[in-house]
Amino acid sequence: MLERDSARPSQAERCILIGAITREQSEAKSTEYLEELRFLAYTAGAETLEVFTQKLDRPDSGTFLGSGKMEEIKEYIHDNGVDLAIFDDELSPSQLKNIERLFEIKVMDRTNLILDIFAARAQTSYARTQVELAQYEYLLPRLTRMWTHLERQKGGIGMRGPGETQIETDRRIIKQKIALLREKLVKIDRQMATQRGNRGTLIRASLVGYTNVGKSTLMNALGKTEVLAENKLFATLDTTVRKIVIGNLPFLLTDTVGFIRKLPTQLVESFKSTLDEVRESDILFHVVDISHDSYEDHMASVNQILTELKAHEKPILVIFNKVDAWVAQPDEEGHIGRIEDVQNRWIKELGGQCVFISATNKDNFDSLRESIYRAVATLHAARFPFDTFLY
Repeated sequence: MLERDSARPSQAERCILIGAITREQSEAKSTEYLEELRFLAYTAGAETLEVFTQKLDRPDSGTFLGSGKMEEIKEYIHDNGVDLAIFDDELSPSQLKNIERLFEIKVMDRTNLILDIFAARAQTSYARTQVELAQYEYLLPRLTRMWTHLERQKGGIGMRGPGETQIETDRRIIKQKIALLREKLVKIDRQMATQRGNRGTLIRASLVGYTNVGKSTLMNALGKTEVLAENKLFATLDTTVRKIVIGNLPFLLTDTVGFIRKLPTQLVESFKSTLDEVRESDILFHVVDISHDSYEDHMASVNQILTELKAHEKPILVIFNKVDAWVAQPDEEGHIGRIEDVQNRWIKELGGQCVFISATNKDNFDSLRESIYRAVATLHAARFPFDTFLY
């Protein structure tokens, strides 16, 4: 499943993005999601030519958007040499089949695009197994569009009768592969759990946050490590654990895969062990890109996922990153705020459990280290009340 990604063409594919404005998803939200989809397409190596939206009560069950809009998009595709159409929402197998027949080009949805990015970026055998499982689970219900030859297999001795169609054969093979991959992941999960259990008595912390907020850059700065850090979504897939020492206090720090809205359910399930790092941590460092216009929505998305993981009641230190890139935005009355106003607001709301930094420039790193030291030392003192080396 993964080999095809290594043959990615050097020239960027020309794509268009397509989304719907519905009662559940306002125009502002749709615009924001499509901008994120544009970044996903860029991360995958595609160039976005145009974005199309339509207001609907609900997406059309056959072609997602209405027939008139789809004809308009088809005309644009043929006039501008578009290679790929990407939809912001997951398409049903029938929608995918109908749209490909109409557009006569490759069609993907957000889920398929994210899986493609994960496949291209998976480095270790573990990550590749996780992604391959997610890909097969996504592919299984969509096999009908993958085959145009459905002729019967040739029979033989003991095989006379109707036989199987090619698609039935492939569905059976994929189900077998899914079962084998799940067995493999169960074994790896056990190994990972044993590794986590063998890390001794050190306090364990995890970096969590929306994708592309600077977790890996922060990991590098704190641990003097070389974790891949790029201005692309999902630069880090493989969990990285480093021993960090601040002052006289050692602890373990884990860099985890970034969260994102509309994350495919197949990936949530297959990346269970990665998420177990979050579940089993003693404290979480929630990294936020404060320079992003929608950073509050990103915080809410991360908090929702932490709630689903039953990790929201753990101690959390919020690290507002990229203060160097923060730009004042006028409020509804046209007043221009100051970074100090934003800081005071969050310090009040979070009870002081936050710090404002630039991981790239290492701005305010003394305060960051002090905040981390206090948080970890509190947990250490509770676990080892007679350990006096900290005091």
